[in-house]
Amino acid sequence: MNASLALAALLATVQHGEVAFHPGPEEPKVPALFRLDAATFPYQARLLRRTPGYSVSAVTFPSPVVSPDPANNVVHAEYFRPRRSGTCPAAVVLHILGADFALSRFLAARLADSGVAALFVKLPYYGERRPPGVDSRFLSADLERSVLAVRQGVCDVRRASQWLRDREEIDPNRVGVTGISLGGIISAVAAGVDPELDRAALVLAGGGLADILWDLPEPEARDSRRAWLDSGRSRDDLEALTRPFDPLTYADRLRDKRVLMIAGRADEVIPPSAASRLWEAAGRPSIRWYDCGHYSAAGYLLPAIREVVAFFADQTGSPDSRTSR
Repeated sequence: MNASLALAALLATVQHGEVAFHPGPEEPKVPALFRLDAATFPYQARLLRRTPGYSVSAVTFPSPVVSPDPANNVVHAEYFRPRRSGTCPAAVVLHILGADFALSRFLAARLADSGVAALFVKLPYYGERRPPGVDSRFLSADLERSVLAVRQGVCDVRRASQWLRDREEIDPNRVGVTGISLGGIISAVAAGVDPELDRAALVLAGGGLADILWDLPEPEARDSRRAWLDSGRSRDDLEALTRPFDPLTYADRLRDKRVLMIAGRADEVIPPSAASRLWEAAGRPSIRWYDCGHYSAAGYLLPAIREVVAFFADQTGSPDSRTSR
């Protein structure tokens, strides 16, 4: 069999496996909403492509949270594995609200190029997880369902990190999470509640979820506010609903972890005040401020991604603690 036929056969092969999750001694301290029971879950992996520096595989496994939509209950991910010997650090990579998967794949690829394994995870109701023929979205006019999607997303990150730690090429003591915008908010909550996630890089993320949702300029957010008010509920009611899912609620748990924040001084979606509130509550970790808004941050993504990659590839155990303003 020649090389091209061998590669084609390999691409068609689906690997089946199982991962056992055994709650550690800190699991009872995890908030009940995000606590996971002992479980053995199956997964499938199929090689998509190889590059000189890494391979990419499509990975699926069941979500630990069951929603009313069966398609949403299967987590779809892409695993970027560095083609190096020995063990390596790893990161779960999350995407933005607008589902720009190409951006997340680019970040995952740059991590893998630097020897950091990356598992790009699609959040609830994104990509293959959106039920066919149903306009279900992570952020919708049904805010109760939206915040429950946050819960599911956080629990999916916890299961994804366990999948990584179970792999022989991964250093189980160096597994973290990173995301941009929505992905950064989910990453902040996941790192706050999961005792095994010891590092997080939060890009264009902040705290005060009720304020962020209330002022969000996207059309979906305007629809959500209108439906919320039409139902007779107030902004205070939104605060009560979102508090259990707010990064600020768990930010004090980040104080003993490695955290990097990257924020925009003119961010119109995640205001500087929201980033500062999270930074303060998390114990003032390393933060980089760029002269950009949320959307104009596109011009700063390359240096931001370089910082995130350096953060996860760092083997000293501690990021640069200086704050850049």
